[in-house]
Order: sequence, then C-alpha cells, then structure tokens
Amino acid sequence: MSINATFFAQLVVFFLLVVFTMKFIWPPIANALDERAQKIADGLAAADKAKVELSSANKRVEDELSRSRTETAGRLADAERRALTIIEEAKAKAADEGNKIVAAAKVEAEQQAVKARESLREQVAALAVKGAEQILRKEVNAGVHADLLSRLKTEL
Repeated sequence: MSINATFFAQLVVFFLLVVFTMKFIWPPIANALDERAQKIADGLAAADKAKVELSSANKRVEDELSRSRTETAGRLADAERRALTIIEEAKAKAADEGNKIVAAAKVEAEQQAVKARESLREQVAALAVKGAEQILRKEVNAGVHADLLSRLKTEL
C-alpha cells in the first residue's frame, strides 16, 4: 500500500468517527452537561433565594425582639408606677390609721382624765366629810347631805 491510500483510509475512518461521535456520542454528553449546568444554576438560584429569605427572617426576628423589648419595658414601667401608687396609698392609709389611733388615744386619755377627776372629787368629798365628821364629832348622814356633796364635787 502506498502512503496516499493509507492516508486516505485514515482520513475516511477519521471522518466516520467524527460523524459517529457527532451523531451518537456528543448529544448525550451535551445534554448531560446542559442538565448539570441547569442543576447548578437552579441550586445557585435556590441559595440566593434562601439567603434573601434568611435575611428577611432575621429582620422579622429582630423586629419582633425589638417590639418585645419595648413591650417589656412598658410593662415594667407600668408595674413600677402601680407599685409606687400602691405604696403611696398604703402610706396614706397608714397615716389615716395613725391619725385615728392618735385621736382615739386622745379621747381615751380625756375620758380617763375625766374619770380620774371624778374619782379625785369623790375622794376629796369623802375626805372632806370625814374631816367635817371628825371636827363636829358627830356622825354625818351621807344620804341627807348628798346635795351638799354634789355641790362640793362640782366646785372642786
């Protein structure tokens, strides 16, 4: 064989191989590459979408935390105000009760003073009667002289 025939035969085999490859082998490989590229593109799009959703979720969480903190601070302020109000009311009630107790004690002291004066008057009257009895050396009838004794009590 000559070199031209060998060369020509190799050229024909090469073209047959190229045609066979282009017709039967290349399309499945190209489809597989296209599918793989599409899957990668879909995965990247999903990752971008997830990143956006994550940032949105983080923002919502941060907003909710901020709202919760504000609400908690408001509730704490309300509780403190109510506590101060309750303390002030308790102080006012305690002051009123203290004033009532002092007033009652004053009334009771006045009543005891009046009782003590009455008792003292009775004792002085009894002493005066005894003194007069001893001076007169005769017995004085308390029933007969009750009016005299009552006038003496009022004068004392």
